[in-house]
Amino acid sequence: MVVTVPQRVRALFTTHPARTVVLGFASVVVIGTVLLMLPLATEDGGGAGPLTALFTSTSAVCVTGLAVVDTGTYWSGFGEGVILVLIQVGGFGIMTMASLLALLVSGRLRLRMQLTAQAETKSLGIGDVRKVLLGVAGTTLAVELAVGAFLALRFRFGYDHGFGESAYLGYFHAVSAFNNAGFGLHADSLTRYAQDPWVTLPIALAVILGGIGFPVMLELLRHRYRVRTTGRKNWTLHTRLTVITTVVLLVVGTALTGLLEWTNPATLGAHDVWGKLLNSFFYSSMSRTAGFNSLDIGALQSSTLLMTCVLMFIGGGSAGTAGGIKVTTFAVLAAAILAEVRGEPNSVVLGRRLAPHVLRQALTVALLGVGVVMAATLALLSVSEEPLDAVLFEAVSAFATVGLSTGITADLPALGQLILIGLMFIGRIGPITLVSALALRERTRRYELPEERPVIG
Repeated sequence: MVVTVPQRVRALFTTHPARTVVLGFASVVVIGTVLLMLPLATEDGGGAGPLTALFTSTSAVCVTGLAVVDTGTYWSGFGEGVILVLIQVGGFGIMTMASLLALLVSGRLRLRMQLTAQAETKSLGIGDVRKVLLGVAGTTLAVELAVGAFLALRFRFGYDHGFGESAYLGYFHAVSAFNNAGFGLHADSLTRYAQDPWVTLPIALAVILGGIGFPVMLELLRHRYRVRTTGRKNWTLHTRLTVITTVVLLVVGTALTGLLEWTNPATLGAHDVWGKLLNSFFYSSMSRTAGFNSLDIGALQSSTLLMTCVLMFIGGGSAGTAGGIKVTTFAVLAAAILAEVRGEPNSVVLGRRLAPHVLRQALTVALLGVGVVMAATLALLSVSEEPLDAVLFEAVSAFATVGLSTGITADLPALGQLILIGLMFIGRIGPITLVSALALRERTRRYELPEERPVIG
């Protein structure tokens, strides 16, 4: 007997790619929660409680890194394996994985599945989807294996771990770093390696590569031969905006971290000049949605926490493993402000005029992000007695899927942790679905209403 899927259920999954992305992520969160509740998932064999399992599963799938229990001591090898798989699936994208499987099985992708994959990967054209999917898989595997192997060698010969333990530590941290997840196997994250550039710099590199976005990585790889032969970088505007803004934010974040924490004895003040520079750069890199830390976040100055909130909210590149409103959104808004200050009718970036609908989309994403964070911060303040700076930091970290924490997450009441779960989920799939929905609803008006100008300012 042939069992057919009801038309309404099938339509729910196929009529709107963005809706499919949401359902895909939610399904994996549920599966991960069930697996983490199994007795063999925890060290004590008792299984995790529903809230702990749900929080950890959401944090892993949304590649955030916030945790209510210590990953290395609470979870068993099976539990850590589940978390690692959830990170990989979440970073790669549920619909990207599904489309790749369909491609391997059938040898082709139907139009609707290509649109679904586009919603997740932000591919530039439907005809490029197959190439993009395979490129994403190959790039992910190559970076994770390379960084994992380098870290494994460092752990083996620099810290005298066994071969198996070194390989496990190296690969786990490489996957977590490239997917901007921030899950670590040490209770102190990476503070024990604060003076070791052979650990912190490869992890920072993996975080930056994963955070700039798959389309940018693929374009950089595609044009490397042309740059080598002609000396010209024929990059798209998206790639140029992402690379330039990322570099600027890394430099600014490094400089501000060093300036604000240079004499703080609980953070940078305990290091020599080289250590201060290294950890300032590492902290700036992690603030872009990674979640690892080599400094005690709870000991940072309030000014540093506020600066970090700004960096976390901006986030990384589109269609990558980073969160936030994305660097291109920030760059577009900055261009609009600059154009308005100059009195110019159009926003221009790197010799290109930006379309009006791009400005509207960027403004919508940014303002809705601010609204979500402010509402969540107010809700967290009402259910807990934590100070405002710590609560705001935690809310931005959850929304931007960063994972940096002042240490209050585990102490929040159940309702507070549920609020963070919602923030992580919205932060991971919100910008993707929002922009997709805005693009699909775009239509041309056949008439114009009378123009009016209210007083501004």
